[in-house]
Amino acid sequence: MLDEASFRSMIALERKRSERSGKPVLLMLLDAGSSLSFERNERVLSKILSALSLSTRDTDVTGWYQNHSVVGVMFTEMGSDDHGEILGTMMSRVSQTLRDNLSLEKFSQISISMHVFPEDWEHETSSANLALYPDLEHRERTRRAVLVIKRLMDIVGSVTAMVLFFPIFFLVALLVKMGSKGPIYYKQERLGQFGRPFTFLKFRSMYVNNDHEIHREFMKHVINGDHDGEVEGEGKKVYKMTNDPRITPIGRFLRRTSLDELPQFLNVLRGDMSLVGPRPPIAYECQEYDVWHRRRVLEVKPGITGLWQVTGRSRVRFDDMVRLDLQYVRTWSLWLDIKILLKTPRAVLFGGDAF
Repeated sequence: MLDEASFRSMIALERKRSERSGKPVLLMLLDAGSSLSFERNERVLSKILSALSLSTRDTDVTGWYQNHSVVGVMFTEMGSDDHGEILGTMMSRVSQTLRDNLSLEKFSQISISMHVFPEDWEHETSSANLALYPDLEHRERTRRAVLVIKRLMDIVGSVTAMVLFFPIFFLVALLVKMGSKGPIYYKQERLGQFGRPFTFLKFRSMYVNNDHEIHREFMKHVINGDHDGEVEGEGKKVYKMTNDPRITPIGRFLRRTSLDELPQFLNVLRGDMSLVGPRPPIAYECQEYDVWHRRRVLEVKPGITGLWQVTGRSRVRFDDMVRLDLQYVRTWSLWLDIKILLKTPRAVLFGGDAF
């Protein structure tokens, strides 16, 4: 039986292997609460392990998910068929064996949960199952000090930006109101870290009551690699909608200059976003993601600017954009954030590929 650190490392390893192979893996957790907290309850642990041995194979791994409280089993190399029936059978078998070997009192203290990877992100309310990502939780703990500094940078930076840009905020709000009927701000649900939804703010650049299906279909083709890009200026291809009929004339100017993004400093101040990070996706975009694409919304908070914005922006294919986001995750440091922030004004003013 593996110790907690080794078992959690095994979960991360099997998850990454599943990500590459496409074959699902199953994590079963038996939470015994205080039942396993004392040495005199070694008999209880022995019976739990005995029950698990009847349902596991030589390739499956048992270990502490949480020391002296939660026992885990990693079922590897599961078939790619519908595993709903398999889960039900395993749950029933383990529950029955525990019921046969433990007192009713001890059995009632144990809760069993099943966690399958890859997860089902088919529904717009889906978010990451954190039980499958103990390595990310560990990394957050070990980097707590620098993450506090990053958060302080976010607060100071967003407050400073809102003070400096206050006259521009006022002017843009006036332009939006003059340009078309509707609210000043555009609010949309986006997905933050771990796929948690939050209300994303922009200055409104579109007509009200428009059809979002246009953008949904476009992004489906972009994410799946079916979009060859649109030629814009100098014969260069871009992977954005260059002639979106939903956008107002004022909105087109705001998008070209990225002024529509200014309200996101409020998102940063609230803690939904960071100054630097991957751009937050819409839920229906995540439904089209490959498994490896999802890592861009799992590992860090979304940001106003990022490596993608200062490297290629709309001229980068979707897969390459995700690779840039994952490169940012792998190489992240406070100094990298500072370098990206310093490069952002030039990318906005001279990039010329915002739409």
